Amino acid sequence: MSGLRFAFITTFYPPHNFGGDGIGVQRWARALARRGHHVTVICDTDVYKVLKTGPAPPAVAEDSGITVHWLRSGVAPLSVLLSHQAGRPVFHAAAIKWILHEGRFDVINFHNVSALGGPGVLGMGSALKLYTAWEHWLVCPTHVLWRHNREACTGRECLRCVLAYGRPPQLWRYTGKLEREAQHIDAFIALSEFSRAKHREFGFQREMEVIPGFLPDPDVEVGGPDAQTVLPSEDDNSTSVGLRSSGVVQAIAPREGGSSIHPRPYFFFAGRLERIKGLDDVIPVFERYTDADLIIAGDGTHRAELESIAGRNPRVKFLGMVTGDVVDRYNAHAIASIVPSAGFETFGFVIIEAFGRGTPVIARRIGPFPELLESCGGGELFETPGELIAALSRMQQEPSRRAELARAAYKGFLANWTESAVLPKYFSLLERIAVSRGRTDIARMLQEGRAA
Repeated sequence: MSGLRFAFITTFYPPHNFGGDGIGVQRWARALARRGHHVTVICDTDVYKVLKTGPAPPAVAEDSGITVHWLRSGVAPLSVLLSHQAGRPVFHAAAIKWILHEGRFDVINFHNVSALGGPGVLGMGSALKLYTAWEHWLVCPTHVLWRHNREACTGRECLRCVLAYGRPPQLWRYTGKLEREAQHIDAFIALSEFSRAKHREFGFQREMEVIPGFLPDPDVEVGGPDAQTVLPSEDDNSTSVGLRSSGVVQAIAPREGGSSIHPRPYFFFAGRLERIKGLDDVIPVFERYTDADLIIAGDGTHRAELESIAGRNPRVKFLGMVTGDVVDRYNAHAIASIVPSAGFETFGFVIIEAFGRGTPVIARRIGPFPELLESCGGGELFETPGELIAALSRMQQEPSRRAELARAAYKGFLANWTESAVLPKYFSLLERIAVSRGRTDIARMLQEGRAA
Protein backbone atom coordinates (compact mmCIF):
# COMPACT_ATOMS: atom_id res chain seq x y z
CA MET A 1 0.00 0.00 0.00
CA SER A 2 1.37 3.40 -0.94
CA GLY A 3 1.24 5.92 1.85
CA LEU A 4 -1.26 8.70 2.38
CA ARG A 5 -0.22 12.35 2.33
CA PHE A 6 -0.96 14.13 5.60
CA ALA A 7 -0.78 17.84 6.41
CA PHE A 8 -0.43 18.77 10.08
CA ILE A 9 -1.23 22.41 10.83
CA THR A 10 -0.09 23.57 14.25
CA THR A 11 1.19 26.60 16.13
CA PHE A 12 3.96 24.69 17.94
CA TYR A 13 6.33 21.98 16.74
CA PRO A 14 9.75 21.02 18.13
CA PRO A 15 12.10 22.69 18.61
CA HIS A 16 9.79 25.75 18.44
CA ASN A 17 7.44 24.60 21.16
CA PHE A 18 6.79 24.97 24.88
CA GLY A 19 4.22 22.41 25.93
CA GLY A 20 3.15 18.86 25.35
CA ASP A 21 1.06 19.59 22.28
CA GLY A 22 4.13 20.19 20.12
CA ILE A 23 5.73 16.95 21.32
CA GLY A 24 2.45 15.14 20.78
CA VAL A 25 2.10 16.40 17.21
CA GLN A 26 5.67 15.32 16.47
CA ARG A 27 4.94 11.90 17.96
CA TRP A 28 1.96 11.50 15.62
CA ALA A 29 3.98 12.63 12.60
CA ARG A 30 6.80 10.19 13.32
CA ALA A 31 4.40 7.32 13.94
CA LEU A 32 2.71 7.90 10.58
CA ALA A 33 6.05 8.26 8.78
CA ARG A 34 7.24 4.94 10.24
CA ARG A 35 4.20 3.34 8.62
CA GLY A 36 5.03 4.63 5.16
CA HIS A 37 2.94 7.79 5.06
CA HIS A 38 4.28 11.27 4.34
CA VAL A 39 3.57 14.11 6.75
CA THR A 40 3.97 17.80 5.97
CA VAL A 41 3.95 19.98 9.08
CA ILE A 42 2.98 23.63 8.79
CA CYS A 43 4.15 25.47 11.90
CA ASP A 44 4.18 29.15 12.91
CA THR A 45 7.48 30.25 14.46
CA ASP A 46 6.28 33.84 15.06
CA VAL A 47 4.44 32.81 18.22
CA TYR A 48 7.46 31.02 19.62
CA LYS A 49 9.67 34.01 18.79
CA VAL A 50 7.34 36.34 20.69
CA LEU A 51 6.98 34.12 23.76
CA LYS A 52 10.39 32.51 24.12
CA THR A 53 13.12 33.57 26.50
CA GLY A 54 16.79 32.81 26.03
CA PRO A 55 18.64 31.81 22.86
CA ALA A 56 17.00 30.35 19.78
CA PRO A 57 16.63 26.56 19.86
CA PRO A 58 19.08 24.44 17.87
CA ALA A 59 17.90 22.90 14.63
CA VAL A 60 16.49 19.38 14.87
CA ALA A 61 16.84 16.82 12.09
CA GLU A 62 13.40 15.38 11.36
CA ASP A 63 12.64 11.78 10.43
CA SER A 64 12.47 10.61 6.83
CA GLY A 65 8.95 11.06 5.52
CA ILE A 66 8.37 14.34 7.37
CA THR A 67 8.66 17.81 5.84
CA VAL A 68 8.35 20.87 8.05
CA HIS A 69 7.40 24.32 6.74
CA TRP A 70 8.35 27.02 9.25
CA LEU A 71 6.16 30.09 8.75
CA ARG A 72 7.99 33.31 9.58
CA SER A 73 7.31 37.01 9.18
CA GLY A 74 9.53 40.01 9.77
CA VAL A 75 7.03 41.45 12.24
CA ALA A 76 6.33 38.57 14.60
CA PRO A 77 4.59 40.55 17.40
CA LEU A 78 2.22 42.22 14.93
CA SER A 79 1.54 38.94 13.13
CA VAL A 80 0.64 37.17 16.38
CA LEU A 81 -1.53 40.03 17.65
CA LEU A 82 -3.50 40.38 14.41
CA SER A 83 -4.12 36.65 14.08
CA HIS A 84 -5.19 36.47 17.74
CA GLN A 85 -7.64 39.33 17.32
CA ALA A 86 -8.93 38.60 13.80
CA GLY A 87 -9.32 34.83 14.27
CA ARG A 88 -7.56 34.17 10.96
CA PRO A 89 -3.96 33.95 9.68
CA VAL A 90 -3.36 37.54 8.61
CA PHE A 91 0.29 37.32 7.50
CA HIS A 92 0.57 33.62 6.70
CA ALA A 93 -2.70 32.90 4.87
CA ALA A 94 -1.18 32.93 1.38
CA ALA A 95 1.66 30.60 2.40
CA ILE A 96 -0.69 28.11 4.07
CA LYS A 97 -3.03 28.06 1.07
CA TRP A 98 -0.11 27.54 -1.33
CA ILE A 99 1.33 24.63 0.67
CA LEU A 100 -2.08 22.96 0.92
CA HIS A 101 -2.71 23.43 -2.81
CA GLU A 102 0.67 22.14 -3.92
CA GLY A 103 0.73 19.24 -1.48
CA ARG A 104 -2.43 17.55 -2.81
CA PHE A 105 -3.02 16.09 0.63
CA ASP A 106 -5.33 13.23 1.46
CA VAL A 107 -5.76 14.28 5.09
CA ILE A 108 -5.41 17.63 6.86
CA ASN A 109 -5.15 17.34 10.64
CA PHE A 110 -5.44 20.64 12.50
CA HIS A 111 -3.82 20.62 15.91
CA ASN A 112 -3.19 23.70 18.06
CA VAL A 113 -4.10 26.48 15.62
CA SER A 114 -4.97 29.07 18.26
CA ALA A 115 -2.21 31.55 17.41
CA LEU A 116 -1.37 30.36 13.91
CA GLY A 117 -4.72 31.42 12.52
CA GLY A 118 -7.55 30.55 14.84
CA PRO A 119 -10.83 29.42 13.32
CA GLY A 120 -10.07 31.18 10.03
CA VAL A 121 -7.58 28.49 9.04
CA LEU A 122 -10.08 25.62 9.33
CA GLY A 123 -11.65 26.31 5.95
CA MET A 124 -8.38 26.04 4.05
CA GLY A 125 -7.64 22.96 1.94
CA SER A 126 -9.95 20.35 0.49
CA ALA A 127 -8.80 17.04 1.98
CA LEU A 128 -10.39 14.96 4.71
CA LYS A 129 -10.19 17.22 7.76
CA LEU A 130 -9.64 16.41 11.43
CA TYR A 131 -9.13 18.65 14.44
CA THR A 132 -7.30 17.31 17.51
CA ALA A 133 -8.12 19.19 20.73
CA TRP A 134 -4.81 19.19 22.61
CA GLU A 135 -6.28 21.82 24.93
CA HIS A 136 -9.65 23.46 25.53
CA TRP A 137 -9.15 26.35 23.09
CA LEU A 138 -12.43 25.56 21.33
CA VAL A 139 -14.35 26.59 24.46
CA CYS A 140 -11.83 28.68 26.44
CA PRO A 141 -10.02 31.89 25.38
CA THR A 142 -7.12 31.01 27.71
CA HIS A 143 -7.11 27.40 26.46
CA VAL A 144 -6.81 25.70 29.86
CA LEU A 145 -10.06 26.33 31.78
CA TRP A 146 -8.03 27.82 34.63
CA ARG A 147 -10.27 30.71 35.71
CA HIS A 148 -8.67 34.05 36.64
CA ASN A 149 -5.33 32.24 36.65
CA ARG A 150 -6.11 30.77 40.08
CA GLU A 151 -8.82 28.06 39.97
CA ALA A 152 -10.41 25.38 37.84
CA CYS A 153 -13.18 26.89 35.72
CA THR A 154 -16.66 25.71 36.64
CA GLY A 155 -18.57 28.42 34.77
CA ARG A 156 -17.92 31.11 32.19
CA GLU A 157 -16.47 34.43 33.30
CA CYS A 158 -14.46 34.80 30.10
CA LEU A 159 -14.08 38.56 29.80
CA ARG A 160 -12.90 39.02 33.39
CA CYS A 161 -10.72 35.95 33.06
CA VAL A 162 -8.78 37.00 29.95
CA LEU A 163 -8.20 40.39 31.53
CA ALA A 164 -6.79 38.64 34.60
CA TYR A 165 -4.34 36.92 32.23
CA GLY A 166 -3.42 40.27 30.69
CA ARG A 167 -4.74 39.30 27.26
CA PRO A 168 -7.00 41.31 24.94
CA PRO A 169 -10.50 39.83 24.46
CA GLN A 170 -11.16 38.05 21.16
CA LEU A 171 -14.31 39.65 19.82
CA TRP A 172 -14.70 37.01 17.12
CA ARG A 173 -15.65 34.54 19.87
CA TYR A 174 -18.95 36.42 20.24
CA THR A 175 -19.83 36.40 16.51
CA GLY A 176 -20.39 32.70 15.79
CA LYS A 177 -17.21 32.60 13.68
CA LEU A 178 -15.86 29.49 15.37
CA GLU A 179 -19.13 27.62 14.91
CA ARG A 180 -19.26 28.52 11.21
CA GLU A 181 -15.66 27.57 10.50
CA ALA A 182 -16.03 24.32 12.46
CA GLN A 183 -18.40 23.10 9.75
CA HIS A 184 -15.37 22.55 7.53
CA ILE A 185 -14.07 19.82 9.87
CA ASP A 186 -15.13 16.22 9.27
CA ALA A 187 -14.30 15.03 12.80
CA PHE A 188 -13.10 16.50 16.07
CA ILE A 189 -10.85 14.42 18.31
CA ALA A 190 -10.71 14.65 22.11
CA LEU A 191 -7.85 13.00 23.99
CA SER A 192 -10.09 11.68 26.79
CA GLU A 193 -13.71 11.05 27.68
CA PHE A 194 -13.36 13.81 30.24
CA SER A 195 -12.24 16.34 27.65
CA ARG A 196 -15.09 15.38 25.33
CA ALA A 197 -17.59 15.88 28.17
CA LYS A 198 -16.00 19.19 29.18
CA HIS A 199 -16.25 20.52 25.63
CA ARG A 200 -19.93 19.58 25.59
CA GLU A 201 -20.50 21.16 29.02
CA PHE A 202 -19.00 24.44 27.84
CA GLY A 203 -21.16 24.62 24.75
CA PHE A 204 -19.24 22.93 21.93
CA GLN A 205 -21.99 21.44 19.77
CA ARG A 206 -20.07 19.08 17.49
CA GLU A 207 -19.62 15.42 18.33
CA MET A 208 -16.08 14.39 19.27
CA GLU A 209 -14.24 11.11 18.82
CA VAL A 210 -12.00 10.00 21.69
CA ILE A 211 -8.51 8.96 20.60
CA PRO A 212 -5.99 9.15 23.45
CA GLY A 213 -2.39 10.24 23.40
CA PHE A 214 0.31 7.61 23.11
CA LEU A 215 4.02 6.87 23.41
CA PRO A 216 6.17 4.80 21.04
CA ASP A 217 5.93 1.03 21.36
CA PRO A 218 8.53 -0.39 23.78
CA ASP A 219 10.49 -2.04 20.96
CA VAL A 220 10.48 1.01 18.68
CA GLU A 221 13.77 2.83 18.36
CA VAL A 222 12.86 6.49 18.04
CA GLY A 223 14.85 9.40 16.73
CA GLY A 224 18.58 9.66 16.21
CA PRO A 225 21.54 11.69 17.36
CA ASP A 226 19.78 14.93 16.52
CA ALA A 227 16.34 14.02 17.82
CA GLN A 228 14.77 15.91 20.68
CA THR A 229 12.74 14.92 23.68
CA VAL A 230 11.21 16.98 26.46
CA LEU A 231 8.72 16.06 29.09
CA PRO A 232 5.18 16.72 27.83
CA SER A 233 3.41 19.37 29.85
CA GLU A 234 -0.13 18.43 29.07
CA ASP A 235 -2.23 20.84 27.15
CA ASP A 236 -1.27 24.45 27.55
CA ASN A 237 1.21 26.85 26.04
CA SER A 238 2.98 28.43 28.98
CA THR A 239 6.09 30.37 28.16
CA SER A 240 7.92 28.38 30.83
CA VAL A 241 9.77 25.38 29.51
CA GLY A 242 9.68 22.60 32.06
CA LEU A 243 12.62 20.52 30.91
CA ARG A 244 15.60 20.87 28.64
CA SER A 245 15.80 18.64 25.56
CA SER A 246 18.20 15.74 25.43
CA GLY A 247 19.96 14.09 22.55
CA VAL A 248 17.92 10.92 22.05
CA VAL A 249 14.29 9.99 22.54
CA GLN A 250 14.36 7.02 24.88
CA ALA A 251 12.33 3.95 24.04
CA ILE A 252 9.91 3.20 26.84
CA ALA A 253 10.60 0.09 28.87
CA PRO A 254 9.39 -1.25 32.23
CA ARG A 255 11.22 -0.50 35.44
CA GLU A 256 14.70 -1.96 35.62
CA GLY A 257 16.87 -2.97 38.53
CA GLY A 258 20.14 -1.37 39.49
CA SER A 259 21.01 1.33 41.96
CA SER A 260 18.67 4.25 42.43
CA ILE A 261 19.56 7.71 41.19
CA HIS A 262 18.73 9.11 44.66
CA PRO A 263 20.09 7.91 48.03
CA ARG A 264 16.72 7.84 49.84
CA PRO A 265 13.31 6.46 48.90
CA TYR A 266 11.45 9.15 46.96
CA PHE A 267 8.32 10.16 45.13
CA PHE A 268 8.68 12.02 41.86
CA PHE A 269 7.04 15.01 40.17
CA ALA A 270 7.91 16.18 36.65
CA GLY A 271 6.37 19.14 34.85
CA ARG A 272 6.10 22.89 34.72
CA LEU A 273 6.22 24.72 38.01
CA GLU A 274 3.01 26.72 37.72
CA ARG A 275 0.15 27.09 40.17
CA ILE A 276 -2.15 25.04 37.94
CA LYS A 277 0.07 22.00 38.46
CA GLY A 278 -0.97 21.71 42.11
CA LEU A 279 2.34 21.34 43.95
CA ASP A 280 1.25 23.97 46.49
CA ASP A 281 -0.80 21.22 48.17
CA VAL A 282 1.84 18.51 47.91
CA ILE A 283 5.00 20.12 49.25
CA PRO A 284 3.58 20.82 52.76
CA VAL A 285 2.63 17.14 53.05
CA PHE A 286 6.34 16.25 53.16
CA GLU A 287 6.69 18.19 56.41
CA ARG A 288 4.49 15.48 57.92
CA TYR A 289 5.52 12.53 55.77
CA THR A 290 9.16 11.90 56.68
CA ASP A 291 9.79 8.40 55.35
CA ALA A 292 10.58 9.51 51.79
CA ASP A 293 11.71 12.52 49.78
CA LEU A 294 9.93 14.52 47.10
CA ILE A 295 12.00 15.06 43.94
CA ILE A 296 10.73 17.84 41.65
CA ALA A 297 11.91 18.12 38.03
CA GLY A 298 10.99 21.19 36.03
CA ASP A 299 10.90 24.96 36.10
CA GLY A 300 8.42 27.78 35.73
CA THR A 301 7.18 31.12 36.99
CA HIS A 302 5.87 29.58 40.22
CA ARG A 303 9.18 28.00 41.27
CA ALA A 304 10.26 30.73 43.70
CA GLU A 305 6.96 30.51 45.59
CA LEU A 306 7.16 26.71 45.72
CA GLU A 307 10.71 26.90 47.07
CA SER A 308 9.44 29.31 49.71
CA ILE A 309 6.71 26.83 50.68
CA ALA A 310 9.33 24.08 50.95
CA GLY A 311 11.53 26.29 53.12
CA ARG A 312 14.49 24.35 54.46
CA ASN A 313 12.84 20.96 54.31
CA PRO A 314 15.71 18.64 53.28
CA ARG A 315 13.22 16.08 51.96
CA VAL A 316 12.11 18.34 49.09
CA LYS A 317 14.62 18.63 46.26
CA PHE A 318 14.26 20.85 43.17
CA LEU A 319 16.19 19.58 40.15
CA GLY A 320 15.32 22.47 37.86
CA MET A 321 15.43 21.93 34.11
CA VAL A 322 16.82 18.50 33.30
CA THR A 323 17.12 16.31 30.24
CA GLY A 324 14.55 13.71 29.32
CA ASP A 325 16.86 10.83 30.09
CA VAL A 326 17.35 12.14 33.64
CA VAL A 327 13.57 12.33 34.05
CA ASP A 328 13.35 8.77 32.80
CA ARG A 329 15.88 7.56 35.38
CA TYR A 330 14.12 9.31 38.25
CA ASN A 331 10.78 7.95 37.08
CA ALA A 332 12.13 4.42 36.86
CA HIS A 333 13.26 4.25 40.50
CA ALA A 334 10.53 6.32 42.16
CA ILE A 335 8.12 4.72 44.59
CA ALA A 336 5.42 6.48 42.58
CA SER A 337 4.95 9.47 40.33
CA ILE A 338 2.78 12.21 41.84
CA VAL A 339 0.48 14.06 39.42
CA PRO A 340 -1.36 16.72 41.45
CA SER A 341 -2.60 19.11 38.73
CA ALA A 342 -5.40 21.29 40.04
CA GLY A 343 -6.83 22.24 36.65
CA PHE A 344 -8.70 20.44 33.90
CA GLU A 345 -6.12 18.75 31.68
CA THR A 346 -7.24 17.18 28.41
CA PHE A 347 -5.06 14.11 28.98
CA GLY A 348 -2.24 12.94 31.23
CA PHE A 349 0.99 12.35 29.35
CA VAL A 350 2.97 12.42 32.60
CA ILE A 351 0.81 9.53 33.79
CA ILE A 352 1.43 7.32 30.78
CA GLU A 353 5.14 8.24 30.89
CA ALA A 354 5.21 6.72 34.38
CA PHE A 355 3.09 3.74 33.37
CA GLY A 356 5.48 3.06 30.50
CA ARG A 357 8.28 2.73 33.04
CA GLY A 358 6.25 0.41 35.22
CA THR A 359 5.86 3.14 37.85
CA PRO A 360 2.49 3.57 39.60
CA VAL A 361 0.91 7.00 39.90
CA ILE A 362 -0.73 8.98 42.70
CA ALA A 363 -2.93 11.57 40.99
CA ARG A 364 -5.44 14.18 42.06
CA ARG A 365 -9.04 13.14 41.54
CA ILE A 366 -9.75 15.69 38.82
CA GLY A 367 -10.03 15.94 35.05
CA PRO A 368 -9.05 12.85 33.04
CA PHE A 369 -6.83 11.37 35.75
CA PRO A 370 -9.49 9.10 37.31
CA GLU A 371 -10.31 7.87 33.81
CA LEU A 372 -6.69 6.89 33.14
CA LEU A 373 -6.00 5.29 36.51
CA GLU A 374 -9.27 3.45 36.82
CA SER A 375 -8.99 2.03 33.30
CA CYS A 376 -5.98 -0.06 34.31
CA GLY A 377 -5.67 0.09 38.10
CA GLY A 378 -2.17 1.56 37.89
CA GLY A 379 -2.28 3.87 40.88
CA GLU A 380 -4.31 5.75 43.48
CA LEU A 381 -6.32 8.98 43.55
CA PHE A 382 -6.49 11.65 46.24
CA GLU A 383 -8.41 14.82 47.01
CA THR A 384 -7.23 15.91 50.46
CA PRO A 385 -3.79 16.07 52.11
CA GLY A 386 -4.86 13.25 54.39
CA GLU A 387 -5.74 11.04 51.43
CA LEU A 388 -2.40 11.89 49.82
CA ILE A 389 -0.47 10.90 52.95
CA ALA A 390 -2.39 7.64 53.15
CA ALA A 391 -1.60 6.87 49.51
CA LEU A 392 2.09 7.68 50.01
CA SER A 393 2.23 5.37 53.00
CA ARG A 394 0.52 2.47 51.23
CA MET A 395 2.83 2.79 48.23
CA GLN A 396 5.92 2.73 50.42
CA GLN A 397 4.91 0.41 53.24
CA GLU A 398 3.09 -2.24 51.20
CA PRO A 399 5.60 -3.41 48.57
CA SER A 400 3.42 -6.22 47.30
CA ARG A 401 0.58 -3.80 46.66
CA ARG A 402 2.92 -1.36 44.95
CA ALA A 403 4.23 -4.18 42.75
CA GLU A 404 0.68 -5.11 41.82
CA LEU A 405 -0.09 -1.50 40.85
CA ALA A 406 3.16 -1.29 38.87
CA ARG A 407 2.28 -4.40 36.87
CA ALA A 408 -1.19 -3.05 36.19
CA ALA A 409 0.28 0.29 35.11
CA TYR A 410 2.60 -1.28 32.55
CA LYS A 411 -0.03 -3.69 31.32
CA GLY A 412 -2.45 -0.78 30.90
CA PHE A 413 0.19 1.20 29.04
CA LEU A 414 0.73 -1.61 26.54
CA ALA A 415 -2.99 -2.12 26.02
CA ASN A 416 -4.12 1.50 25.77
CA TRP A 417 -1.39 4.08 25.15
CA THR A 418 1.17 2.75 22.68
CA GLU A 419 1.32 3.46 18.95
CA SER A 420 0.06 -0.03 18.21
CA ALA A 421 -2.94 0.45 20.49
CA VAL A 422 -3.93 3.96 19.38
CA LEU A 423 -3.18 4.34 15.68
CA PRO A 424 -5.77 1.76 14.53
CA LYS A 425 -8.46 3.97 16.10
CA TYR A 426 -7.18 6.92 14.10
CA PHE A 427 -7.12 4.98 10.83
CA SER A 428 -10.58 3.58 11.51
CA LEU A 429 -11.91 7.11 11.93
CA LEU A 430 -10.24 8.17 8.67
CA GLU A 431 -11.76 5.23 6.85
CA ARG A 432 -15.26 6.13 8.05
CA ILE A 433 -14.78 9.75 6.97
CA ALA A 434 -13.42 8.68 3.58
CA VAL A 435 -16.45 6.47 2.97
CA SER A 436 -18.86 9.22 3.99
CA ARG A 437 -17.07 11.74 1.76
CA GLY A 438 -17.03 9.40 -1.23
CA ARG A 439 -13.23 9.16 -1.20
CA THR A 440 -13.16 5.52 -2.14
CA ASP A 441 -9.49 5.76 -3.10
CA ILE A 442 -8.47 6.67 0.45
CA ALA A 443 -10.89 4.17 1.99
CA ARG A 444 -9.49 1.43 -0.23
CA MET A 445 -5.90 2.22 0.75
CA LEU A 446 -6.82 2.06 4.42
CA GLN A 447 -8.78 -1.16 3.99
CA GLU A 448 -6.05 -2.92 1.99
CA GLY A 449 -3.18 -2.17 4.27
CA ARG A 450 -4.88 -1.18 7.53
CA ALA A 451 -2.22 1.54 7.38
CA ALA A 452 0.40 -0.88 8.68
